[in-house]
Amino acid sequence: MILRLPCVPKGFARHRLGMISLVLLIALSILALCAPLIAALLNIDPVNVDLYQRLEGPSLFHPLGTDALGRDLLLRLFYGGRVSLGIGFTAALISALIGTAIGLVAGYYGGRTDALLMRLTDGVIALPLLPLLIVLAAVDYSKLGFGAIFQDSPNAGFYRLVLIISLVGWTTVARLVRGAALSLREREFVLAAQAQGASGWRIMGLHILPNVLTPIIVATTLSVGNIILFESVLSFLGLGIQPPVPSWGNMLSSAQDMIWTHPGLSIYPGFFIFITVIAFNLLGDGLQDMMSPDDPDI
Repeated sequence: MILRLPCVPKGFARHRLGMISLVLLIALSILALCAPLIAALLNIDPVNVDLYQRLEGPSLFHPLGTDALGRDLLLRLFYGGRVSLGIGFTAALISALIGTAIGLVAGYYGGRTDALLMRLTDGVIALPLLPLLIVLAAVDYSKLGFGAIFQDSPNAGFYRLVLIISLVGWTTVARLVRGAALSLREREFVLAAQAQGASGWRIMGLHILPNVLTPIIVATTLSVGNIILFESVLSFLGLGIQPPVPSWGNMLSSAQDMIWTHPGLSIYPGFFIFITVIAFNLLGDGLQDMMSPDDPDI
């Protein structure tokens, strides 16, 4: 029996792993979004420290137990999902927008514009990504003109990671869009629009962009999992989301000293990271199979 959801294309519904991944990601997103509601219903404060209940095992009131500060572990996982998934979705969307704009301009105009933008893209691709992210995350932004209010804000880590990852995460989309735009600009409907006097921006927006949405959607979906991994690594190293704001990465970092005595504190956030990244990769594969014109099932 094939799992079906309303408004899911039939071609995608035949991709079992993709459908399972979609259902799993929807469930995780709902739990993350509803974390404040769940906390209110259970009357639990996810940031309230209670040392009398620290490192408790699973119970009816705390299904996964508590952490080293007596906070409910399951609820903090849901709150951590809000941060990790939020960074993944936001940075992937911004990266896709930047990459699409660069790829469209490079592919449509060609010539020196294409050469300049593609050399910029190649330069970003050549950079050692993880060391670069670590260096950028360690920068003191107060020395760059950002006020102390921003620096000390609980959301500063979120905005900083989204900005840093977006600045280097657009290259794949840019190359895909540029290749498609180079082909599409020679098609009859584009030549007809040029003959009618349409501007370059109008042609790119109305005629080329709708025909390159497939690689953009697939690449963006696949990039979300990688972004969540980058966020987890930076937060694990203490350069990402800072406590008491929970993320799956800093929950792993906080639990590393107790991995042998209380392994669940590390296993649970690691498991959430693992299944989320795998689910996004399988979802991207399913979308690619569905949208591929060479797919025999379509």
